[in-house]
Amino acid sequence: MRFTYHIGLHCTDADRALDGLLAQSGTLARQGIAVARPGVFRPALREAMLELRGAPAPPQMQARLLAAICDREAPAHVLLSSDSFLCVPQRAIADGTLYPLAGERAPWIRNLFPDAPAHFALALRNPATLIPALQARFADRESWEEFVGRIDPEALSWTDMVTRLRDAVPDAEITIWCNEDAPLLWPDLLARLAGTAPGAAPEGGDDFVAELMSSEGFARLQGYLSENPPRDAGHRRRVAAAFLDRFARPEAVADDYDLPGWDADRVTRLTERYEADIARIGAMQGVTLLLP
Repeated sequence: MRFTYHIGLHCTDADRALDGLLAQSGTLARQGIAVARPGVFRPALREAMLELRGAPAPPQMQARLLAAICDREAPAHVLLSSDSFLCVPQRAIADGTLYPLAGERAPWIRNLFPDAPAHFALALRNPATLIPALQARFADRESWEEFVGRIDPEALSWTDMVTRLRDAVPDAEITIWCNEDAPLLWPDLLARLAGTAPGAAPEGGDDFVAELMSSEGFARLQGYLSENPPRDAGHRRRVAAAFLDRFARPEAVADDYDLPGWDADRVTRLTERYEADIARIGAMQGVTLLLP
């Protein structure tokens, strides 16, 4: 049995992948794949993690957890997805550090089923858009000025966060992608989360791109792919990117924030730092970075 822990992160997936795979849970179950329902597994895992605090779960607890999170006795692969596995949104950034609890909490997750192979999957996002989106989730409790004043945006490093995660769970497989690339990577992402072979990806691989394009543009994309079958997944992504550039709906792809201190110069600096982080992460041992 293998477990994939889709740990988010906040303001990236928004349960889009989980919802899509849950819609196919019956088909996936016949392939030995269990997609855990959040209303059931999240409370059960949260309680177990707080009780164990990183200690390996004993066999009896593992059996209870497995019974709570899926209705198959011995699935080959189990997907558990929550953007708050590592922490609640309010604690995602503190003192110039992205996910300061990552090194502590990752083993809490890993040791729920300590003897089973583990796969951690997560999306990263440009802090230039992540920070405003994250603060919007708890704006009623902390103002924009208070939030930015305590987090030190220019000090944030995804390289540091991923290094702490990798070092905390060295035996786990880690797959990372950029949230900005997710629509083009969607078929591969669904396959990796479900634990299927890339060539046997679950349905819905075009759903994300379809949400971002006009209906006319998406119809043209489908027609082009039908008449000109892509050579491979990379070729297909390049075709989809070309159509998305031409037919994207502006309101679906815009990430503009009119906030105090969030000017073009700052956005550029944070974006350049983000791109440098991604390049370093792509060269890390023990981490798979997915790119279009």
